[in-house]
Amino acid sequence: MSLIVKICGLSTRETLDVALQAGADMVGFVFFPPSPRHVGLEAARELGQQAKGRALKVALTVDADDATLANVVEALRPDILQVHGKETVARLRDIKRTFGLPVMKAMAVETAADLAPLPGYAAVVDRILFDARAPKDATRPGGLGAVFDWHVLEGLALDLPFMVSGGLHAGNVAEAVRITRAGGIDVSSGVERAPGIKDPNMIHSFIRAARATEELMVR
Repeated sequence: MSLIVKICGLSTRETLDVALQAGADMVGFVFFPPSPRHVGLEAARELGQQAKGRALKVALTVDADDATLANVVEALRPDILQVHGKETVARLRDIKRTFGLPVMKAMAVETAADLAPLPGYAAVVDRILFDARAPKDATRPGGLGAVFDWHVLEGLALDLPFMVSGGLHAGNVAEAVRITRAGGIDVSSGVERAPGIKDPNMIHSFIRAARATEELMVR
């Protein structure tokens, strides 16, 4: 099975094209103003057209209400909604019913205790994204370049597809896949030269490194 590679936080036509040409399976767009990767609706409309049919488009929101989600869906026409806040199981169910799109729930992980909500989420959503827990004083829940202890996920029995994020870069992605056996990996700050500024060479390097790990998936 091929490893799914997601490049998140894309915000320009140039870097989106690099990610697409390099073979990203998913491209993520952030709709959260505190983030340096936030994109407006008109920019999202253009980027969505550029990515259409070339990779799965993922819309990342944080505790967004239905009106915000409706605007995002109308502009980007995403294939997947990624919710990265404190959404409850009931809220996730409502989002799926209202928008009729696959939902990926991000879970903040620091210790094994953080996996307690997993069964509830897994009964509702289509995919789980495990990310490092943000510091208490952080202004956003992800994209901070923090790594969590991947051994927390070692031997995880989960029928649902899952991905790993948090501090990944070309130099550590193989180890993350080896330990977690994740079916997908998600990078944002690990391919940036400054917050929100994607680096084409780093995108290429990350995707090459990720593809080199695919043999780990079949061992």
